[in-house]
Amino acid sequence: MSRTRGPLRRCRDNPRYFEDADGRFVWLTGSHTWANLATDQGNAAFDFTSYVRWAARLGHTMIRGWNWDLPHSRQGWNGGPFDFAPSPFARAGPGLATDGRPRFDLTRPEPAFFDRLRDRVLEAGESGLYVSIMLFQGFAWQFNRADDDGMPYDGRNNVNGVDAGRAGAAATLGDPAVLAAQERYVRWVVDAVGDLDNVLYEIANEAAPSSTTWQHHLIGVLRTEQERRGMRHPIGMTHQFDGGSLDALRTSGADWISPDCDEPTRRAPPPAEGEQVVVYDSDHGYDWRTLRSQPASEQRAWVWRCLLRGAGGVLFMDPFLARIEIDGVVRNAPRGRNPGDPAFGVALDPFWNPLREALGHARRFADALDLRTMLPRPGLADGGWCLADPGRSYAVFVPTGAAARIRLEPGVYDVRRFDPATGSWHSVEEVTGVGTAMWLERRIAGDAAFVVTRRGVSTPRW
Repeated sequence: MSRTRGPLRRCRDNPRYFEDADGRFVWLTGSHTWANLATDQGNAAFDFTSYVRWAARLGHTMIRGWNWDLPHSRQGWNGGPFDFAPSPFARAGPGLATDGRPRFDLTRPEPAFFDRLRDRVLEAGESGLYVSIMLFQGFAWQFNRADDDGMPYDGRNNVNGVDAGRAGAAATLGDPAVLAAQERYVRWVVDAVGDLDNVLYEIANEAAPSSTTWQHHLIGVLRTEQERRGMRHPIGMTHQFDGGSLDALRTSGADWISPDCDEPTRRAPPPAEGEQVVVYDSDHGYDWRTLRSQPASEQRAWVWRCLLRGAGGVLFMDPFLARIEIDGVVRNAPRGRNPGDPAFGVALDPFWNPLREALGHARRFADALDLRTMLPRPGLADGGWCLADPGRSYAVFVPTGAAARIRLEPGVYDVRRFDPATGSWHSVEEVTGVGTAMWLERRIAGDAAFVVTRRGVSTPRW
């Protein structure tokens, strides 16, 4: 396992991607799950060491680290409700919050939270994984509020007289006292992990569209706090649910964004323009019911379509060990039962393994490309899944049943075939480009990807 060498920065030559301190491109990909960072979910202990080693073996490069800031959350999707702890704020009282535990002091950090946050980011970095730290849980603020949730910014639950109420005001600029507490927490996070190489930030998970100005403001706060300390880690803004717009992400000032990947984006991601690094995430619009109904080849194809349209990464919302069945439809069926909490299993549902593996295979393919000069060129290949520096190098994805044809500039090229299902390379063949569409292979069993390099051009890193 190799350590990360960061912090990441947008590549000057091709800002669609991040690169590390050595100038090596890092294609961000990985499986993330709900209890993978600083808070425990229920009574099932999360084995973080096994998790990061598993992700590294798969060839993943990123963990989207979840934060839960409703201490008592009535999720309902896998048993619940769950108690999430520790919190960023000290629970010192006096008095009890609505979840039955001591009220929060929003001026005092909870060392257990920040110690765990730092320890886990450090451990992930030792395994070559970057960690995006989710600062706020916007989805839960919208849909999981309850009278007994213990939410820190609810006036009943803190000793500071700070009250965002119960209707989503925590994700607006409407209350200076609430905002001051949030900005203080952001500073604590930067103090805890800002000196580490492998950090990215995400403002909030699926906050409401009304949160736009609040998120833009916090991006600026986070940028300022880092600059004051001589730091620069990428800041992200992700899809707002429900009804968020791409424009809100593009105008945010964020370094990376995760747009909605519902139809038609899922089947035809637009070519990345390079204004920000685009990291697609199945959590935002690729409904699990759709994923569950699809063959492995279609799940893989989504990953590859994103890669060949210039996305800087792809993530999977992995249910991991959570046992989930909704309205009689199984989302995740892990094997065995966790002795601490029967809502969790002890071994992964193998149904999701092809998608988990596809992320690592696509990352290894991306490592073989010179992404400094290769841009999305959909018009050069049948199907439109092509990155190219015309006349020098090309990368093409061919879905199951599609044609493997490409338009090459005149010259002699070496062709190497990659199997997206197994992650294996096949022998090099020679083709001669004549400036018109030509076959790479006429008969392809399953899906395939190709790297085409002009003879004499430096070879990709296989």
